Amino acid sequence: MLVVVCAGCGRAGDEVPPVASPSAKFNTTRPPLGSPIEVSYRWVVEPHARFDQDYRVMVHFLDSDEELMWTDDHLPPKPTTQWKAGETVEYTRTMFVPIYPYIGKATVVVGLYSVKTQTRLPLIGEDRGQRSYKVADIQLLPQTENVFVIYKDGWHPAEVAEDNPAVDWQWTKKDCVLAFRNPKRDCLLYLSLDGQPSGLPDPQTLTISIGGQTLDSFGVGRDQILRRTPITTAQLGTADMVELRLQVDKTIVPAALPGAKSRDPRDLGVRVFHAFVEPK
Repeated sequence: MLVVVCAGCGRAGDEVPPVASPSAKFNTTRPPLGSPIEVSYRWVVEPHARFDQDYRVMVHFLDSDEELMWTDDHLPPKPTTQWKAGETVEYTRTMFVPIYPYIGKATVVVGLYSVKTQTRLPLIGEDRGQRSYKVADIQLLPQTENVFVIYKDGWHPAEVAEDNPAVDWQWTKKDCVLAFRNPKRDCLLYLSLDGQPSGLPDPQTLTISIGGQTLDSFGVGRDQILRRTPITTAQLGTADMVELRLQVDKTIVPAALPGAKSRDPRDLGVRVFHAFVEPK
């Protein structure tokens, strides 16, 4: 069972009036593992509510045994100290479902907690314990439901974050290729990525093309971004396999940077966390 320990989360604080009513709506309730999902959060602030600090939103995804699979904790775009009594705060976030060894129903619970003390605030809704409130059920489908994307040419080996094994990425070289089976219908390309502007005077520019036809071109800086590029059936062509070319205008060799302490001799383009093709 999921056990969460935090100050002020027990029954002793239940006499404190709730500060808001949370809800969440998913663009799909049946996402395959590894696919992007959009979550629209809605907070209806209670008339008496006052926030003395900027609280963080807790989002936990639980399996059928109430075990924690992954989280999407975040600070809301509008800080809670700016939430006004009686107003409705709404925003949408896009996340990628982790490749987790579980298929089936997942329960989504949310909360509001203090970064300083970990204390959670009481909310209106189905309390699943420790002031975590159920907002949705979704059904996780196998990863095989997705279009399989191959990191073909021009990629460095995959890497994993030391402090979080759930976060991984691959660096591109100056020119690289993503390949996938042609869905032969309009689709949307998702790229979650960042770059290396700290060693460059300007952001990098990434160009995406198929068969020499440019689909998209945009700047990439230090901050991670999510880029959505529409691809039409005509642009995909008629071949069974599609080769999508990514070209970056500037690369960096970390070991060659002035004053750099890195020994990394690789020629690095941009860092890709997720590449996903969604047929329409």
